[in-house]
Amino acid sequence: MNKPDPRAHTGADSGFSYSRDTFEELVDAALAHAKKLGATDAGAEASEGCGLSVSVRKGELENVERNRDKSLGVTVYLGQRRGNASTSDFSRAAIEQTVQAAYDIARFTAEDPVAGLPDAEDIVRHDEAGRELDLFHPWAIRSEEAAELARATEAAAFQTDKRITNSEGAAVSAQQSHFFSAHTRGFRGGYASSRHSISVSPIAGKGEDMQRDYWYSSHRHPEDLALPEAIGRYAAERALSRLKARKISTREVPVLFESPLAAGLMGALVQALSGGALYRKSSFLLDSLGTQVLPGHIDVLEDPFLLRGKGSSPFDEEGVRVQARSIIEAGRVQGYFLSSYSARKLGMKTTGNAGGSHNLILSSRQTQPGDDLDAMLQKLGTGLFVTELMGQGVNYVTGDYSRGASGYWVEKGRIAYPVQEITIAGNMKDMLMGITAVGADAYNYGAKTVGSILINRMKVAGS
Repeated sequence: MNKPDPRAHTGADSGFSYSRDTFEELVDAALAHAKKLGATDAGAEASEGCGLSVSVRKGELENVERNRDKSLGVTVYLGQRRGNASTSDFSRAAIEQTVQAAYDIARFTAEDPVAGLPDAEDIVRHDEAGRELDLFHPWAIRSEEAAELARATEAAAFQTDKRITNSEGAAVSAQQSHFFSAHTRGFRGGYASSRHSISVSPIAGKGEDMQRDYWYSSHRHPEDLALPEAIGRYAAERALSRLKARKISTREVPVLFESPLAAGLMGALVQALSGGALYRKSSFLLDSLGTQVLPGHIDVLEDPFLLRGKGSSPFDEEGVRVQARSIIEAGRVQGYFLSSYSARKLGMKTTGNAGGSHNLILSSRQTQPGDDLDAMLQKLGTGLFVTELMGQGVNYVTGDYSRGASGYWVEKGRIAYPVQEITIAGNMKDMLMGITAVGADAYNYGAKTVGSILINRMKVAGS
């Protein structure tokens, strides 16, 4: 499939209503008007998104939704006072009114000594801003075709076993967007991207013994999506394996987090190392730069340049250059996640993370190619294998962790029976330092890739 370029294509060719050139004109008009009003600095971004979402349940079409939205956002600086406004009206009058609104907000906003656009030396160069990362693969799928894909996914779940008795439905989504952004410190850049998915949620059992589970596949390119039959079958197998779940007594045991949930642990680590939490002193990892927060066999890398990566980008939301870097090396913190604002609050330099982290990869130097899930269960020995978590339950100030959970009780490296209605608890500092193994069963969840994670000891509250 040839990849349309939003610079050269509009309408039916790319699925977009507006071209890159049009967006550049809108943004330039907004910046020019801001300067005319007397702004010391300004930034603007024009964006458009469109897509199709179709869901079915028990073979019947349930929902067809087409979305198309557009926006122009403007930020105006008067010295170190800042104002923001946005509009979905792209007329010249509406743009000037939006800039005026941002200007007026800035006039009456208190000065913030660290407010402002990024420093000139941090802004991505023009040649770097245009780096091709293979992020745009529009899916020209019709609603009828999407419905058939969803039906095939759900049908595969029902056909797996007669104990699959119901379904919460299956869905297919095809989404794409593009933007252009610029500011008065010299940044200009934008690109198109896409994200598509197929998902299903089957229900197994009947009466008082009913269990639900789900599975999905999500990628930039539709050709990378898993087969509907594979998604449906695996979701059904997950639901079936949870039948006849038991409660267990309260105890303290090793806990193995399934790889999708392990990505959630990475999310907690990112939150604790993010500038906003650090300068507000609402992180359990304050002043952790250079300190040991994970075992010596653990590394965490950030790579914004992975082709088709869900967290890939040639620059951050402020137009700051990004780079592949080590976040954790041999368990020690090498870097935080900072925007220009949070960096200034901390007396540091931006890391190009305005808008969040890019593709993160957690790995263990001890992981062997054969360390699949079965091998990780062997390493767990006797303990809890967690496959679902409920509630938020993380205090980022203290690191205290408590989540509702379900999964499987494992004895001597083999799953003994499913468990439910339990709570797992610990402290994130202890949990991170207690990682004894990381599986080779790497899973990509959003912008994070990690295998299953084994933690040496956690409290499990049951009956």
